[in-house]
Amino acid sequence: MSTYSPIPAKPDDVTASWMSTVLTAATATPVTVHEVTVGAVGTGQTAATYRVEATYSGQPDLPASFIVKLPYQDPEVRARVSPSYRSEHAFYTEVADTVRAPVPRTFHCEIGQDGADFVLLMEDLAPATQGDQLAGCDIDSARLAVEALAGLHGPRWCDPSWQAFTGATMPKPDAATARGMGDIAAMAADMTLEKLGHAMSAETGQTLRAANALVADWLMLEPDRFCLLHGDYRLDNLLFDPTGTRVTVVDWQTLTVGLPARDLAYFVATGLLPDVRAAAESDLVRDYHRALCAYGVEDYGESDCWRDYRLGLLQIPLLTSFGTAFSASTDRGDEMMVAMLERGCRAIRELGSLELIRELS
Repeated sequence: MSTYSPIPAKPDDVTASWMSTVLTAATATPVTVHEVTVGAVGTGQTAATYRVEATYSGQPDLPASFIVKLPYQDPEVRARVSPSYRSEHAFYTEVADTVRAPVPRTFHCEIGQDGADFVLLMEDLAPATQGDQLAGCDIDSARLAVEALAGLHGPRWCDPSWQAFTGATMPKPDAATARGMGDIAAMAADMTLEKLGHAMSAETGQTLRAANALVADWLMLEPDRFCLLHGDYRLDNLLFDPTGTRVTVVDWQTLTVGLPARDLAYFVATGLLPDVRAAAESDLVRDYHRALCAYGVEDYGESDCWRDYRLGLLQIPLLTSFGTAFSASTDRGDEMMVAMLERGCRAIRELGSLELIRELS
């Protein structure tokens, strides 16, 4: 995608003139936008998202409204999370066309040299609705999500080029990197419990500490099975079409290279209420595995996939503690982190994930 200057720093900079320029480049056809209306949507903790309603003529293939994503408006947070913007830029400019994950049509994606300036312009998928992380989802929605996830993992399963991919916020680790991540994970668990421990059960707090203490060993398991992960594959980052037949994946700011089932476990164990998850997870893992096989994944049995799912559950305490410790806090965000930890840590206990990691390490 071509570069345009300046990158909008705030919503007021998303003008009719700027829209005209980027849409003309995206469509290779002159586009004149006469007027734009920009309004905030969502409650992102690392970025700011806006709906842009545009009026123009002569472009029947362009939507009446768009979504534009800009960096978080607090300069301190913005600088700290700039690697996330680099990941999203890398996904849309280098990866999206090489996998089968269902993503929005993108019209413009640009990043500044230091990573703190960033803009993403994409189609508005309304009336599709965002999943609700707190409420959870039903089995049909979960099945759509796990099959969509296979579209990210399957086409480039164990692709060696992922090991050199520079767009990941968490590249495939070596032993030294894994030890460093383990130290940070232990610190993040302490910070999370200091901040939110009063809102969660003692049992969840104990599981969080124990899980993050194993992160260094966990990251080194199954080194020959890897692909690019979404990293934060959860309901709030999925848009469901009202027909119930299509899901679209957004928010590619936490790209990771590692064990694929980390994404799967993270979604299933945080997106379903615990009793629903316990009843449905084996079928959902089977649906994911079946979809992977349809993309040509070989020498990976259902039993391997189930074991990887159990291992992958540590993605939940790892990412939620990092998000709590190092990102901006909101009331809903804090409530969501607690809910995800309660659900995820319960799944870790019920499925013996910590015992499995100790056995394999």
